Amino acid sequence: MIPSRLTRRAFGRLAGAGTILLALPARAEEGEAALVYDYGGKWDKSFNEAAYNGAERFKKETGAGYREIEISSESQREQVLMTFARRGVPLIIGVGFGHQAAMTKAAQQYPQQRFAIIDTAIDLPNVQSIIFREAEGCFLVGMLAAMASKSGTIGFVGGMDIPLVRRVYAGYAEGAHYINPKLEVLETMTGTTPAAWTDPARGAELARSQLDRGADVIFAAAGATGLGALQAVADAGKLSIGVDSNQNPLHPGSVLTSMMKRVDTAVYQSLKSARDGSWKAGVISLGLKEDGLDWALDDNNRPLITPEMQARVQQAKEDILAGRLKVQAK
Repeated sequence: MIPSRLTRRAFGRLAGAGTILLALPARAEEGEAALVYDYGGKWDKSFNEAAYNGAERFKKETGAGYREIEISSESQREQVLMTFARRGVPLIIGVGFGHQAAMTKAAQQYPQQRFAIIDTAIDLPNVQSIIFREAEGCFLVGMLAAMASKSGTIGFVGGMDIPLVRRVYAGYAEGAHYINPKLEVLETMTGTTPAAWTDPARGAELARSQLDRGADVIFAAAGATGLGALQAVADAGKLSIGVDSNQNPLHPGSVLTSMMKRVDTAVYQSLKSARDGSWKAGVISLGLKEDGLDWALDDNNRPLITPEMQARVQQAKEDILAGRLKVQAK
């Protein structure tokens, strides 16, 4: 029997041997949708892991299984999506904008197959596109960074230099300047290829460079690369901000907060709707109003957040929801 899950190492061996198609399920059981992760791996403590958590919630609540694959090369995107489509799984979810080209091709070739993609939009009648208004959540953590900074300089370490990450940075900087217009915000992108998401050593190096330039709070929005940045900041005794998942527990007392992007909720809702018959194609936009974004407050960072900080961020959140405060980041 072919296992329903493949470890990254096993997947790599199969792909290298040209047998990835044989590794996928011969047929899909009822309810067994497919989840295709992006670079960085399922256990990135960030974007991919949030997707996994959403699928696990779906499995726990419904009893339905799901298939999952971790890709390690661009060619595998199309290969995996086409194979799952041929097998007729109930729903194929591509975790990340990187699946856009491959999913567009697969969705056109298999018009009866349902697809979903996270973090970008595909205008086809059989694709559900789930996007986030990230700047709203980044604005709030930018406010917190500005209020926590003692040096007047904060930093941002981004992953792949793409419009989405630029919007994350812009929202963060806008929120910081909302508190202190004179605050300096350092910004560094890791690279221009998907490898920018998978290099913790480089993330640590970039964070240390910003620390040397005076930053005392650094927001790392770089997938697994960001884990290196968080570690470097903790080692220096300064403050960091996590992203996507709640990364506060990684370095208690050092992670000021995390900008939570509820990829878990997006995956769960897409899987559940496909199972209960309410699934629809089209664009779904998630922000503060839809509980698609938030900032993390728990026992790991509560001592770092003063009542004044919490009150100011809560007021800004309410103002954004009411339309009194417009986040302009683009």
